[in-house]
Amino acid sequence: MKKKVFHVITKLELGGAQEVTLMTLERLPRDRYELGLVTGPEGLLVGRANEIVGLKRIWMPSLVREIRPVQDLVSFVSLWRLFSRERPDVVHTHSSKAGILGRWAAWAAGVPVIFHTVHGFSFHDYQPWLVRNIYLGLEKLTTKITTKTVVVSYANADKGEKAGVFTRNEWVLCRDAIPVDRFLVEGKRRAKLADWGIDSSKLVIGMVACLKPQKSPVDFIDVAARVLSERKDVHFVMAGDGELRSDVEARIRERGIEANVTLLGWQQDMPEIYRNLDIVVLTSLWEGLPCVFSEAMASELPIVATNVDGAREAIVDGETGYLHQPHDIEGMARSVLELVRNPELRRQMGARGKSRVAEFDIGTSVNRLEQAYRECCSTS
Repeated sequence: MKKKVFHVITKLELGGAQEVTLMTLERLPRDRYELGLVTGPEGLLVGRANEIVGLKRIWMPSLVREIRPVQDLVSFVSLWRLFSRERPDVVHTHSSKAGILGRWAAWAAGVPVIFHTVHGFSFHDYQPWLVRNIYLGLEKLTTKITTKTVVVSYANADKGEKAGVFTRNEWVLCRDAIPVDRFLVEGKRRAKLADWGIDSSKLVIGMVACLKPQKSPVDFIDVAARVLSERKDVHFVMAGDGELRSDVEARIRERGIEANVTLLGWQQDMPEIYRNLDIVVLTSLWEGLPCVFSEAMASELPIVATNVDGAREAIVDGETGYLHQPHDIEGMARSVLELVRNPELRRQMGARGKSRVAEFDIGTSVNRLEQAYRECCSTS
């Protein structure tokens, strides 16, 4: 008999958590599972969700990312009613907001197996003490009703254990993974530069990220300004959008580098984006394990990034890229300049990254997740 599994995520914007959720729903075998997705009705990936065969979609307008007590209560009641009516065998939540509301609604409805994926914790070191401890307390309390927590990196597992959120036997590792084969397909390099208004003679340094505080996108502009003070034969691009776009635009003007930075906005053909880059940079303050790393590795590109959470599990410092502390503008710029000056180093680092990317394939991740489903359902 098929097991009924419902995944819950706040919003289908472009992002690693959303992409992995949809890829998982695409790949879970239909002969074993009856699948559902509960999410807000907005986001650039809504069309992608509508294309998934054999998926029941429940659009919940009250489910939003921001803390809004009235809407959050409406979401909780709506989720509880849904789970009470549908009687799923498994509810699997993603992201902090949906993770709290969805798990408690599933518990209240008597759902026997509750999973939650940590795509980076809701609590982090950049929050005020009180805020951080409120989120930490909520995570600890909600883990008590969670059958299994899915972590995307060993670093997040270690952080969760040290914070007392869960213990070793309460989590399973399933990478925030990518369809590696899509990025290994050979395609014409640098074919989009003309469309982007970039001189084909320039090296292109890119950051792929939502423009939100976690990603610290203004740091990327500061790195660009520092590199451009020494080299004019480079161009910087940002693929993504979000709440900090105006801050990014203001910093570009402040630095006087408008001619050397292009904001591409949201993009969906990610293999094509990477085919037009020479170096990838990510300036995050905290992470789970961003898909950007594995996408860049599969695309044979060197990476300059911040040494946070799961970064060390993807990037071997000095071998496949360079790692620096958050906000280390000078250090990141120095590494970018080293790669700009040395094409053979770029080639070697890219090749080494590609050689170890198989670990981050979505097929491997879904197989591990399905095994965890079966084990937990057999004992529930």
